[in-house]
Amino acid sequence: MAHQSWNSNAAAGGASSSWASGGSARRGDQAAANKNCKRKVAEKLVLDISDPDLRENALHELSKKRYQLRYLPSLLWSSFGTIAVLLQEIVSIYPTLSPPNLALAQSNKVCNALVLLQRVASHPETRVSLVNACIPLYLYPFLSTTSKAQSFEHLRLASLSVIRTLVKVDDTSVICFLLSTEVIPPLLCAMENGFELSKSAAILILQSILMNDVGLERICATPVQFFAVNRVLGNMVGALTLQPSSQLLECIIGCYLRLSDNETGLKALRNSLPDMLKDGTFNNSLHEDSTTRRCLQKLLYNIQGPLLPLQGGRKIWTHAGHQHWTPCNQHLSTIVGFPV
Repeated sequence: MAHQSWNSNAAAGGASSSWASGGSARRGDQAAANKNCKRKVAEKLVLDISDPDLRENALHELSKKRYQLRYLPSLLWSSFGTIAVLLQEIVSIYPTLSPPNLALAQSNKVCNALVLLQRVASHPETRVSLVNACIPLYLYPFLSTTSKAQSFEHLRLASLSVIRTLVKVDDTSVICFLLSTEVIPPLLCAMENGFELSKSAAILILQSILMNDVGLERICATPVQFFAVNRVLGNMVGALTLQPSSQLLECIIGCYLRLSDNETGLKALRNSLPDMLKDGTFNNSLHEDSTTRRCLQKLLYNIQGPLLPLQGGRKIWTHAGHQHWTPCNQHLSTIVGFPV
């Protein structure tokens, strides 16, 4: 009986295993069917972009689903005429930029188109095609606007997001393309006129360009461009005393630090670095941010040189043959919040 009982249990277990296996297969088939259905819906929406009557809804739906559809970048790029239609939408609102009379509904529609371009920019294969087609150039007019209206800010931020996606990968060819197409002036305009999110996105793009050796060299090799960057960064430092932002401060210090890695940039910063970065103005802001504090310390070290002990309990900053007397401990600890 014990043997029979064991056989019965084994049979039941075998039946249960077969049922489970069949259930897994059915679930797999259902998942594949759902995936296929989603792709067909996406393909239909991409086709709808070419229909003026269906375009707005298609852009809206695809922008909502952009992260759910891994194949969307290649689908958008390879489908006939889709990118051209997206560019038509972008160009269609140029007349509303100056004088500024862009309606929020118009802005939202173009922002959805820009969101799809950002998705194209995020894919390794389509990113190259996007740059080769010079599509980022179509976004520069949106960065050059000065209006503070919500419709313009949305447009500014969406455009910056496309370019930010392009520079997230350290690709010298992308950096060279952006610099050769004069991205810096519209980028600086966005840093000056945007709200905090746009300012942050723009300065992150600038920082990515500077972190590339070719980008750093090209910006520092052109006096007009360097001093334009330096001027806007300085203005942003001053603005932070009225509207503090730890994120912006971190990015600004990061940009200055990178500029100090270039010999030409370093020489210029010795005469133009804002005093507020040297006199302890931002001590409270940096108190809890040890990383940014260390970046500022290194920046000041690069610009002012090491502290050397001298007689009488005093230390001296040395650089380029110049000497500046400061009290032994007070100066550096005031600047960076560190004990010397």
